[in-house]
Amino acid sequence: METEPQPDTSLNSTARCFGDGDPLYESYHDTEWGAPVHGEAELLERLTLEGFQSGLSWLTILRKRDAFRAAFAGFEPEAVAAFTDDDVERLMADAGIVRNRRKIEAAITNARAVVALHAAGTSLDEVIWAHAPAPRQAPLATSHDVPGATDDSKALAKDLKKRGFVFVGPTTMYALMQAIGLVDDHPADCLARTN
Repeated sequence: METEPQPDTSLNSTARCFGDGDPLYESYHDTEWGAPVHGEAELLERLTLEGFQSGLSWLTILRKRDAFRAAFAGFEPEAVAAFTDDDVERLMADAGIVRNRRKIEAAITNARAVVALHAAGTSLDEVIWAHAPAPRQAPLATSHDVPGATDDSKALAKDLKKRGFVFVGPTTMYALMQAIGLVDDHPADCLARTN
């Protein structure tokens, strides 16, 4: 008599690789991190927030995300590209966001670079997703098995810098690649691992 195949119980499919203990962080882990993201405003948001996160915890940024969206016009590239020095001062006074002049100015510079991409006949979506690496095996144990940067993130950083973007170093770009689904770095035993 043939028996039904049994599920593989060697992996703990209820474990999160990060985010446990905070509902906002858990939701981000379970539904966003590593899921494909497309669209100019969506990608500009992720690029901007990764830059603001540098030196801070990601949870700090998540808690301020709605305030960032309000402060940066929903990350619509044309709107942010039109920001002036008065807007920089307004943002520097906004306690709802991370008030770092260099990062605020970088967000505006990057929005202008997105508008320049459009004028050149391409998009941020096309540029970023052109750097998607081939799928690879899941990290075996934990997120500590994941590199801080890769050749692909270095190439993406170089490409974006060439196109006028700032605050786009290889480590920040690898974090972006993880966040928007260019790579899936959920370990093999993580509940959010898709393959």
